[in-house]
Parts: sequence; structure tokens; C-alpha cells
Amino acid sequence: MTWLLLGVIFVGALLLRWPDLDRRPMHNDEAVNAIKFKGLWEEGRYAYDPDEYHGPTLYYLTLPLAKLSGAKNFGELTETPLRLVPLAFGLALILALPLLGSGLSRGALVGAAVWTALSPAMVFYSRYYIHELILVFFSFVVLAACWRYLERPRLGWALLAGAGVGLMYATKETFVIQMAALGVGLVGAWAWASYERIPSKEIPRIEPMNPCAPLSPTLSPRFAWGEGGDLSILGMSLKLTHLAAAVVVMVVVSVVLFSSFFTHWAGVLDAVRTYLPMVKRASGHSPHIHPWYFYVERLAWFHVGKGPVFTELLILVLALIGAGAAFLGRGLGDTQVRLARMLALYTLFLAVVYSAISYKTPWCFLGFWHGAILLAGIGTMVLLQLATLRWIRAGMAILLAAGAVHLGIGAWRSTHEYAASRLNPYVYGHTSTDILKLVEKVEGLAQVHPQRHDMLLKVMADHGDYWPLPWYLRRFKNVGWYDRVPDDPKAPVMICAASFEANFDAREPRTHLMAGMFQLRPKQVFELYAQTELWKAYLPTIKRAEED
Repeated sequence: MTWLLLGVIFVGALLLRWPDLDRRPMHNDEAVNAIKFKGLWEEGRYAYDPDEYHGPTLYYLTLPLAKLSGAKNFGELTETPLRLVPLAFGLALILALPLLGSGLSRGALVGAAVWTALSPAMVFYSRYYIHELILVFFSFVVLAACWRYLERPRLGWALLAGAGVGLMYATKETFVIQMAALGVGLVGAWAWASYERIPSKEIPRIEPMNPCAPLSPTLSPRFAWGEGGDLSILGMSLKLTHLAAAVVVMVVVSVVLFSSFFTHWAGVLDAVRTYLPMVKRASGHSPHIHPWYFYVERLAWFHVGKGPVFTELLILVLALIGAGAAFLGRGLGDTQVRLARMLALYTLFLAVVYSAISYKTPWCFLGFWHGAILLAGIGTMVLLQLATLRWIRAGMAILLAAGAVHLGIGAWRSTHEYAASRLNPYVYGHTSTDILKLVEKVEGLAQVHPQRHDMLLKVMADHGDYWPLPWYLRRFKNVGWYDRVPDDPKAPVMICAASFEANFDAREPRTHLMAGMFQLRPKQVFELYAQTELWKAYLPTIKRAEED
């Protein structure tokens, strides 16, 4: 029955995420990732950059989908196969939930699946070609594998955890924060359970430890070596051979990916060097500096101007109920208290750390938001179990269903009507839909030029701030990119930042005219210039298109 419900929820999540994947214009970061993938697509190798961008997993995961898309070259590639990668991992978060099935009640598991499927943030970023959801998925796999291992030590769970950590590392440098949070959650939950066994009015007598003696099920030592070198810490039993195997798998996986399958060994060293620039960005050397409540206001209540209210307050409240029940150790039903506390401590640590870091972009909250969604699944069952009267429980179920519908509507609007609007809390410095009109006009001009996509094209913008144009101009083979107006700016088609005040149409001899002004992003406008004769050849095609 549980798998049937998960299947229904999975289909609903797919229907929310799949339609019109290519509808929203590419964000700068998406376009950068797409161009980074181009190197892997065309050259068969990837060189990790420790100063910018992130790890290689996104690009290697894209490769099979790009090949299956039927695109013969990078110019034929579309947004859809790229965005299918995060979409697959967003859906996989639902299918992976049974990994915690031994610790979560069935109701909590199904509740977590529902909120994962409907969360507007999860839906929106499942359609975003960036690394974040891949990191969230592998973080969950590691968390679940650690839980299952500590519940019943088996080599398979240790190997899965090791592989997951290696993939986290090769996905994004911030995996260290997730690992720290996992450590806090595990140690905190097991320490809590260990100390709860000690009567509050009794001070335990410390006996000399016999390392070969079995651990007491009622009052285990805080730290002890067992037979065969096994280790017990706060009641957590670890087999050193399993731990060593997990570390080996982690190292192998990360080295294989950072070295681009042994073709770029410098990437392994760069994977360590990357933390210096990352620390600088986190400490404030970045334009993305925001106050601590930046994430909360986007998730809890976001309303700009005449736009709609976007809120995931229902999930937040349910998560707080789940966390409260975990800390009190009551109302959890079949959910194991240690797992609930581990999730609560893990989520709380991530939320505090990410809120304290000055550097913020909206997708960074996905790590702790996924933890909150798991807690919301627990909170859902706690709330329903508290209602002892049938009519009260029915009323709560109706309210929860209404809240689920509201979340679904918000998810749909965030990915369609407001997909590129500043009224959407998950849109951040996003590309205007105007760029599609600009590209359409440039493509039209190329069709009437003798050289077609071999036509010379020049793009000029301050500090190279022309992204995501490299993605949209990917079919053009002769493009010049400039951070100023060059000494020889003339080309059949020129795209220039309005702030440069180039006025190419007013320069003598008057060989060019302005073909339009287009907003790339808020307060960033570009001017399109075309050779006069080229524009005259293009005009009849517009009339024919209008007649058709």
C-alpha cells in the first residue's frame, strides 16, 4: 500500500515538474553550467575550476541525457535534456524515502512524500539546471545509509554512505556543511538517547573498562573498543573495517570524478584548493550578501506589489511540530525517536549555518528545507494522532488537504505564470523573457546573411555581464565577446549594453541602425544593431511571417 501511494504521489510530482521545461529563459548560472558542459560534450573531458563553478557530477550526469536527446552537436541541444537532470533527482527524493522506512512511520513517510512533491521550492528548482538538488539527493542518501548502518551494521550501508559522500564532494564544495550537520544530528541524537538511560538522580559509578566485554544494553559506555577493533561511541557501533571501506569508496569516487576519469589529475588538488575562494565568498566578498532572514521571508510569506502571496508556511509549521515532538519524545507513533531527533538537529544546524553565512542565493536553502519537509511528514502524523475525536481528525485532514492544494497551485504558478518574474520568491536576478525576442531577431538576421551562423557577431557588456547570451548564441560560430566597446566594433550584427551609449546608428558613415532595445535583467538593457542592408533583407521575412 505504501509503494502504491508513493507511486501516485510520484506521478503527481512528475505532472507538476515536467510540462514546458524549456519555457523559462535560462538563468545566468544555468547558462554557465550549460557552457561548461559544452567542453565535456565536444572534447570528452572536464577540467575542474577551483575558483568558480562547482563539481563535475552535474556535467557527467547530463552526458547520457544529451546523447539520448538526438542532438548532433551542442548547437542543437535544448534546455529540456539539461533540466531533466535536476528534475530526475527531485523526483528521486520521493522514491528514496523508503530508505528511512525502518525509522519513519508509514504515515510520516507518505506525508514527507506529499510535501516533497508539492513544495513550490522543490518543484521550481527541480527545473533549474544547477547542482543544488543533486547535492540534496546525495545528502539524503548518506543520511539514510548512516541511519540504516547504525540501526544494523552492514557493509552495504557503509559502502553506500561512502559513495554518497564522494558524490556529494564532487557535486558542490558546500557538502562540508551538510556533513557537519549530519555529524551533529547523529552524535546529538545518540548522545541524547544514551544519557536518557541514566536516572536523573543517580550518578553512575565509573568502573574500569574491559575492552573485550560486551556492551550493556541499558547503560553502555560513552566510548569503548570491542572485539575485532569494533568501536562504540555513545551507543553507536562502528566496525572499523566497514569504516575503512567507506572511506576508500569515498576517495575513489571523488578522485575519479575530479580527475575527469584520470585525464585531469590537477583537478584532484584543485578540489582541495577550492575552499579558499569559497571562504572569501561566504565571508562577504560577493554581491550576494543578504540578512539572516533572507530565506525565511521567501519560504514563510513572500508578497511583492500586486503579485500573489507565495507561502510554504504550512510545511514550516508542520516541521516545527515534528521537531517539537522529536525533542519531547512524544506523539511520534511508530517513528523512532532517535531518527526524528537526528533529522531535527540536522535541519536546525543547516538552517542556522546557512542563515548566518552572509553569502546567500535562494537555492542554498534547499538542504535544510528538505530536512524540514521530512520533519513535516512526522509533524503531519503527530497532528493527526493528537486528534482523538474522529470529527476533529477529519477536520484536520480537510485542512491539510486544502493546504496541499494551495501548495500545488503555488508550485504551478511559480513554474509557469511567474516563472521569470520578480514576484516569485525563487526567482533571483533572473533573465527577462525579452531575451527570447532578442535571440529570435538575431536568428532572423542570420537567416538572410550569406554566411548564416558563420556570420560575425559582436557582444559588448561591462565586466562581461552578458550571460546567458553565450547559451542563446551557441549556434553562432564567430562571436566576439568584449567587456568594453573595442577599437573596431563594427560587425554585421552587434549587441551592446545600453550603458555604453555606443550610438552605432549615429556614427559616420551610417552603416548600421538600431534594431531594438531588450531588457536582459532588471536595470540591464541591451541594444541590437544591424547593418542597414542586412536589415532591409530581413524586413520582408517579418512580413511573410505575419501573413503566415
